[in-house]
Amino acid sequence: MSFQIRIANSDAQFSCAADETVLDAALKAGITLPHSCRKGVCGNCAATVVSGAHAVLPMASAEATPEGQTLLCQCQPRQDLAIAPASWARIDPAARLRVTAKVFRNTEVAPDVNLLQLRLPPGKRARFRAGQYLQVLLPDQSRRAYSMANPPHESDTVQLHVRRVPGGAFSEIVTRLQAGDQLELELPFGHVAIDPEGSAPLLCVCTGTGFAPVKSLLDDLVKRKSTRAVTLVWGAREAASLYLPSALAKWEKSLRDWRYVPALTQAEAAQALGAFHGRVDAALRGLGQSLAEHEVYCCGSPAMVDTVRQVCTTELGLSAARFHSDAFVPGPQPVAP
Repeated sequence: MSFQIRIANSDAQFSCAADETVLDAALKAGITLPHSCRKGVCGNCAATVVSGAHAVLPMASAEATPEGQTLLCQCQPRQDLAIAPASWARIDPAARLRVTAKVFRNTEVAPDVNLLQLRLPPGKRARFRAGQYLQVLLPDQSRRAYSMANPPHESDTVQLHVRRVPGGAFSEIVTRLQAGDQLELELPFGHVAIDPEGSAPLLCVCTGTGFAPVKSLLDDLVKRKSTRAVTLVWGAREAASLYLPSALAKWEKSLRDWRYVPALTQAEAAQALGAFHGRVDAALRGLGQSLAEHEVYCCGSPAMVDTVRQVCTTELGLSAARFHSDAFVPGPQPVAP
């Protein structure tokens, strides 16, 4: 049995089976909704169910679900539904590309991070927005999701920041990759709500390889000659995990109103670097400013993203609609159609 799902105040609608989530059905129908983890923990897909009965799967985190809303990645219809997501867009089928890319360079840039530079076949271009991600297709047919770290105008190449995780399927592969090796990719995926032409001050908060989509966003702003104020708060345990200093130097030179706040949890490392000692949420409080006029982009673990969201919206005056995030979760991501 299937039901009709309608997006309130629009002409968009799609079918959803009773054993299918609303988010999966929307993606299958060519409609993208805000989402990240697809496991019920990040809260990005929260929406209001305006009408109709539905069931909520047990993986849905109560902490990540705003009052009066439902996580669409954990929502299954029992009747026709009308939903009111924070935003939505139709997917351009022509923009989705499946391609075999070649390794151009594979460099260790931090104790547990490889920077993987890939080249697309001659004549192929990747159409994506800064902040979107791709899926790497592994030999066992499973997939792993990684944000593109290069900006959209560098469309004949792909740059990935791969954190090596003990026992990780792709972690074991990436250490052996050499120039000329091939990887099967599909892209782009992901709903990016940040307006690249916006003028509001932008605050980016990330930990670890959450830096990758931030790099794409900021390189895109440089290309667009943006004049908006940008603050980056980047957290790690030690200084060696804050890789690519050349990118930081470029943004300091090219962005008109730039501020960088490294946050290290290791006291000795923070003192040696002159960084903030503590977690990124504490560093945000230390900025001593209201975020009422800002847009915030946050990328990291679900717990970190949730903590930063709470600090920004309950303590620093940020509107919830201006908080944009991507959450990293352990294990393979469900495959978007």
